[in-house]
Amino acid sequence: MAAYEEIQDELIRAWVIQQQQDKMKREQPIYTTKAHVFQIDPQTKKNWMPASTVAVSVAYYYDSNRNSYRIISVEGTKAIINSTITPNMTFTKTSQKFGQWSDPRANTVYGLGFATEADLQKFIEKFQEVRELAKQTPGESNGSGEPHSPLATHPVHAAPLHSRNSSVSSNQSDGSEKQQRLSTSGLPTVEYQLKYENDRLKIALAQSSANAKKWEIELQTLKNNNARLTTALQESTANVEEWKKQLAAYKEESAKLKKQTIELEQTANDEQISGLQQQLKETTEQLQAVEQERDSTTEELRGALKRLEELNIRVEQNGKNEAHIKDLEKENSTLRKKVSSLESELKQLKLQQSKDRHELLTLHKDIGTKLQEVTKLHEKLAHHPVLSQSDA
Repeated sequence: MAAYEEIQDELIRAWVIQQQQDKMKREQPIYTTKAHVFQIDPQTKKNWMPASTVAVSVAYYYDSNRNSYRIISVEGTKAIINSTITPNMTFTKTSQKFGQWSDPRANTVYGLGFATEADLQKFIEKFQEVRELAKQTPGESNGSGEPHSPLATHPVHAAPLHSRNSSVSSNQSDGSEKQQRLSTSGLPTVEYQLKYENDRLKIALAQSSANAKKWEIELQTLKNNNARLTTALQESTANVEEWKKQLAAYKEESAKLKKQTIELEQTANDEQISGLQQQLKETTEQLQAVEQERDSTTEELRGALKRLEELNIRVEQNGKNEAHIKDLEKENSTLRKKVSSLESELKQLKLQQSKDRHELLTLHKDIGTKLQEVTKLHEKLAHHPVLSQSDA
């Protein structure tokens, strides 16, 4: 029977392949290119799913019998694109090398990634040309508007790149403005830059230390909660086992009482029967109370197990946070070393500056002394008798 079904499946596959080959013979390719094929995720309608493992041939075909145009792509024996072009279709370019279009008949959105922007532009031009030809084809348009593509109005690649470039340019402009302000101030530019870099590194170091302490506290809290829940779970498990034993004992006692009741009904009087019935009723009520308590305890146990699973997940995540904390500590040590080196350079720069100022003051004093000596010499020369007689 299994062999017959396999033969039947093989015959059906052969018939389908033959039909596809006949259809391909009926159609003629009018344009072919290479591209990576994607389809929109049918669940989320947001993410792209690769339909081909490598760049495959994507071709426009013209069916002379039906007078229609299709986009077809085949990888191996599987047709990954089979889209009939209608006048309502539009091809949207979402990035330099990526474009997409929506096919209402296939109830999906196709995406193509090209090697160059020129290949994408050629494909768009051919799409527009074929769509205009499809407008002239009677009976091919379905008359319904195609669904709005989830990515047509929100390109996937352009926005994040723009945001990153804008942030970098803003940081550069802020840095240039600060540098201009530093250069126009009275202090030397190099010293002020070192101070600015030192302050910035200190702030980053303080933030990293604060984050590391916060994660350590949260990790310790989660560990304590996990230990408390584990203890509570063990106690609940022990209580459940005890309640199970009590329930079994009550059931056994109830069975004995029922048996005694049946035996006494045959021999005892009405008073004994009523007393035994009352005792049986009380035992039954006790049994029901124990069952209710067991059910509530079971629910509490399930909740504790669920919380324990959540804590295990958070502990695992905290393990990752510990690794991140270690990386931050390494980074903090590097920053500390850099801060210490910058501080030493700043001290050396201040010492050199004070030395230069001292030399400048000394030179200024020497020049003043020399000027005084020249002035005195000039006065002596002016009052010299020889020069006075010559002037006369």
